[in-house]
Amino acid sequence: MVRKVVGDALRGLGVSADCVDDVLVATSEACTNVVQHARTTGEYEVTGRVDEDVCTLAIMDWGRGPRPAPGERGILSESGRGIKIMRALVDDLDIDSSPDRGTTVHLRKRLTWRDEALVRRLDRRLSRSAG
Repeated sequence: MVRKVVGDALRGLGVSADCVDDVLVATSEACTNVVQHARTTGEYEVTGRVDEDVCTLAIMDWGRGPRPAPGERGILSESGRGIKIMRALVDDLDIDSSPDRGTTVHLRKRLTWRDEALVRRLDRRLSRSAG
């Protein structure tokens, strides 16, 4: 459901397909981490906004947060790759976690636009009318 809502919103604004894909994979990884690691009911909340050319998403749960790794993980280990994937796909990743408040993953991605994006057409019209 989250992928559908976020993807439709970004595509509707005219964000490029590659950029939408990056945001959706990173968001999916964050939501998957909640389901696998939150140790609560599995409930979580996703909020997002687009300001200027940046999409910001916050994925919040009420679990205990990231646990330290019990020793070295092998290169083929499935656990622990989600954060690396998110870091590779977004411009900024912050994880705020505490036992009494839960965990919030903040994802920020600078957006790239399709040439025919509504936002670009509005910017061109506004710049012409301002000068």
